[in-house]
Amino acid sequence: MRAALLTEYRKIVTTRLWWILLLSMFIYLLGIGAAMVWSLSMGDSMGTGGGGGIKLVGVDLAAIVYSVGVTVGSVFPLVVGTLSVTSEFRSQTITPTFLAEPRRGLVLAAKFIANAVMGIVFGVAATAATAGGAAAVFGLRGDPNFLGDPEIRRILIGSVIALTVWALIGVAFGAVLPNQIAAVVVILGFTQLLEPVLRLVLGAFKATDGIAPYLPGAAADAIVGRSFYTIGSSLELLTRPAGLAVMLGYVVALGVIGRFTTFRRDVT
Repeated sequence: MRAALLTEYRKIVTTRLWWILLLSMFIYLLGIGAAMVWSLSMGDSMGTGGGGGIKLVGVDLAAIVYSVGVTVGSVFPLVVGTLSVTSEFRSQTITPTFLAEPRRGLVLAAKFIANAVMGIVFGVAATAATAGGAAAVFGLRGDPNFLGDPEIRRILIGSVIALTVWALIGVAFGAVLPNQIAAVVVILGFTQLLEPVLRLVLGAFKATDGIAPYLPGAAADAIVGRSFYTIGSSLELLTRPAGLAVMLGYVVALGVIGRFTTFRRDVT
């Protein structure tokens, strides 16, 4: 296992892609954190300036803003985890990998562990960027940033945990769909378009609003404890432990499928 872990670690850190994605994510979320504070505190209804809506102030505003890193930044650790698998199949380095370590389950386990570490790195960076951008605007406005509030601290810790699990889901998904281009297209389509629409549509009807909290993005928001999508909505998130259980369920389910499909086939 030690040799497999060292190999997976080297595969990740000896390429430029991981730190390019990390830097891109940091800059992106730094701006998002700042913009969210400004827009959500400017008007009555989610920053629209319309009357009669919901105005976020104080710790409620801070809680939503500090949680947004998971809502919009999850795609980065998800892609990193997925590429750790799909890039091997695309470049066909998976063949020497399996020759060096024929125990394919161990190879997959090593990828999970290595990417858990990368998930923590991305989680800390994303959380710090979102909180830093938001806190800067709070300071410029002369408002408290609430970083010392116990609930805000739980949100920030939950953000790191949720983003770490997203990296694990990426590995599991890559094991199910090893075609790199197809995997990235599916990830972008699902996280940036399909799931947000599903959460809104399912949450709009009483017959289906119980399904929406079990979508992976909603479960990740549950780990954090807040979600931008719940503003002005009757949709309720799962508890933090339940959200984590659902996310890990996706990891296990996809991982098992990948192990007994993609990781069982002959390679050339």
